Amino acid sequence: MKKRLLIATAGLIVLSQLTLVKTGFSHGDVQPQAVDTEGLTALPEEIALENPYRVMGGEQYELAQKVGASGYSGNCARCHGLQVISGGVAPDLRLLEDGEFGDEWFMQRVRKGYSQNGAYKMPPFEDLLSQEAMWAIRSYTETRPRPE
Repeated sequence: MKKRLLIATAGLIVLSQLTLVKTGFSHGDVQPQAVDTEGLTALPEEIALENPYRVMGGEQYELAQKVGASGYSGNCARCHGLQVISGGVAPDLRLLEDGEFGDEWFMQRVRKGYSQNGAYKMPPFEDLLSQEAMWAIRSYTETRPRPE
C-alpha cells in the first residue's frame, strides 16, 4: 500500500511538472496585441503594393520603424524571434527581398496567414491589425541587420 501511494505521489509530481513546463514556459493561446499607430500618416483603404512609409521616407519612415518595433514585439517575436532574429521556428524576416516584391509577399502573408494541411502555421492578421500597423512592422523588419 505504501509503495502504491509513493508511486502515485511520484506520478502526480511528474504530471504537475509537465503541466508547469507546458503552461508556464510556452506561449499558449496568445492574443494579438493592438498597435498604436498615432502619428503615422493614415493610409487609404486599398492595400498599398509597396511600403508607403519607406516611400515617404524621413520622419514618417523613422516613426514607422519605432511603431513597428513595438508591433513586432507584441505580435511577431514569439515565432519570428526577438529583434527579428529567427530561432528556426518561423522564417527569418530579415531575409525577405527588398522593395515591392518583398513588400507584396510580406503583406499577403500577414493579411491572409499561412496554413498547411488545414493547420495555420501563421494566423491571418487582416482583421486584427490596421494597414498602418502592418506597414510599420514591415518598416521595422526591413531595417534590421541581415545575418552574415
